[in-house]
Amino acid sequence: MVNFELYKVFYLTAKTGSLSKAAKELYITQPSVSHSIKLLEDTLGLQLFARTSKGVELTKEGAVLFSYIEQAYNFISLAEEKLSELRNFSSGEIKIGGSDSLCKHYLLPFLESFHVQYPHVQINLVHGTTPEIVKHLKEGKIDIGIVRTPILDDQLQVREGITIQDCFVTGPKYRELSLGKVSLAKLLTYPIILFSSNSSSRKFVTRLFSENGLLLEPEIELGSVDLLIEFAKIGFGVSFVTKEFVAKELADGSLFEVNIDAIIPSTKIGIITLKNMPLSTAASAFVAELESPGS
Repeated sequence: MVNFELYKVFYLTAKTGSLSKAAKELYITQPSVSHSIKLLEDTLGLQLFARTSKGVELTKEGAVLFSYIEQAYNFISLAEEKLSELRNFSSGEIKIGGSDSLCKHYLLPFLESFHVQYPHVQINLVHGTTPEIVKHLKEGKIDIGIVRTPILDDQLQVREGITIQDCFVTGPKYRELSLGKVSLAKLLTYPIILFSSNSSSRKFVTRLFSENGLLLEPEIELGSVDLLIEFAKIGFGVSFVTKEFVAKELADGSLFEVNIDAIIPSTKIGIITLKNMPLSTAASAFVAELESPGS
């Protein structure tokens, strides 16, 4: 195989039509250019240049070679240009997976800020439950997953995001539940509204009741936090939601936090990526923003 540097010398000599100009662009001496051309011609067994009074010009064989080398150089230049764009965030793509609630109530401010800084980076969101997000990550369909912890998987790297606190909320119809301590057993006498059974939030609250010797059977199952909020507000029952995601409703009195006599452990939002799989420049920058909110 011919040394690539010889083709580089050949290309610039043909492009400039001059050994001296090629030497200047390559930052080498003119004899070095002549030696490289002679070596390439000997290796290929063909004469590539003919000397003229003005410099050198391609032979018929040299012109054929140049047509291919020029294409190769164009592709290399294009590749370098694209890499430069990616490095400077003038293009690129990030694929992020998360639940509807995490995308809306947690990710949205970060996405807005990132888009302002890097408007040419395309952002694609994939919605799903935690198991679905993990599956998408392992299949290469997303770069980053946003889930609730804990996540125990040797193939994943888990970076911790903000701490979140879950709670039970209800609308004005069952406001009395916010006035005094309510046991988990008594709470079960009210209509309970929960996420679907395969969500991490549902598994978390089910485990809470199980650890207290109680069986949690919701009256209504829903697929989005927005519906959980709305159903509680209009009097369908008691919803289990992330407190940070209903701060506005708790403040304006359209929802009330149920004052239960059990401790609901706080959890963290996890930023998951595949171990031993490097992130793109854009994805790395977005993860860094998630790890340092407000900086």
